[in-house]
Amino acid sequence: MASSFSRFSHTLLLLVVFWGITSSSNAQLSTDYYSKSCPNLFSTIKFTVHSAIMKEARMGASLLRLFFHDCFVNGCDGSLLLDDTSSFTGEKNAVPNRNSARGFDVIDDIKSAVENVCPGVVSCADILAIAARDSVKMLGGPNWDVKLGRRDARSASQAAANNGIPAPTSNLNRLISRFNALGLSTRDLVALTGAHTIGQARCTSFRAHIYNESNIDLSFAKTKQSNCPRSSGSGDNNLSPLDIQTPTYFDNKYFNNLIGKRGLLHSDQELFNGGSTDSIVRAYSKNPSSFSSDFVTAMIKMGDISPLTGSKGEIRKNCRRVN
Repeated sequence: MASSFSRFSHTLLLLVVFWGITSSSNAQLSTDYYSKSCPNLFSTIKFTVHSAIMKEARMGASLLRLFFHDCFVNGCDGSLLLDDTSSFTGEKNAVPNRNSARGFDVIDDIKSAVENVCPGVVSCADILAIAARDSVKMLGGPNWDVKLGRRDARSASQAAANNGIPAPTSNLNRLISRFNALGLSTRDLVALTGAHTIGQARCTSFRAHIYNESNIDLSFAKTKQSNCPRSSGSGDNNLSPLDIQTPTYFDNKYFNNLIGKRGLLHSDQELFNGGSTDSIVRAYSKNPSSFSSDFVTAMIKMGDISPLTGSKGEIRKNCRRVN
């Protein structure tokens, strides 16, 4: 009898272990997650992203930035997209996002289009991931297969956004530390920051760098000062391209800028300022294919940060609010 019970217990244990392994693997992200449940997903998103970028090339950078800022705060869970409610204060008005994060209306348009072809299937978190990839590709950058299967958070945290997203005033050690805390290497840091080959920044984000710091090309600084007054509160929202050479084309020119001390943000120039990342910047400036390859690797790694899978979270019907 004891022997039979022992065999039963052993069999039950094996079943539990097997179930745990399979359920865990089922909860992993995969590139073909929606292949049966929403076969027209990619073409639907691509059409809307393309339309938005054709109207305004800057939108590609804005959509890519939304994915960054979502993943850096409690993982890639679409929490950035939630409006404030009576139960939580969301991330949209956190310091890194206020008057800065944009493209929410495009995400709304994508979600609406996706809901029309496969209602209640695709998460807002996954839409962010695909829109980021499509934006990079449409602006001349690399392509990659996006891992999918994320679910949407039911809450958001302004405090987490304030603490989790590196500020443009960050020094190199702070940048490395924050990226490392999320499982991203120093090389990932440099590659991902290469996204600043597209997009623009507000005067308030680079004012101190162009007026008060010495690790900047003087003629470059003077050019930027003409559109960014020294006094705080004056021209704070005036824009300047992060890459002065090809601001709407995804390439490696950003790294050439850094070597010439023409990084717009303090945190940009920190990547080439006599520190441990100088060699990576030099390598990317000479080898665009190396940058593209490392950027793709880093984007996939970033997309793996703490996703909600399985029965966690939900599939939002409207990206701005929980169901």
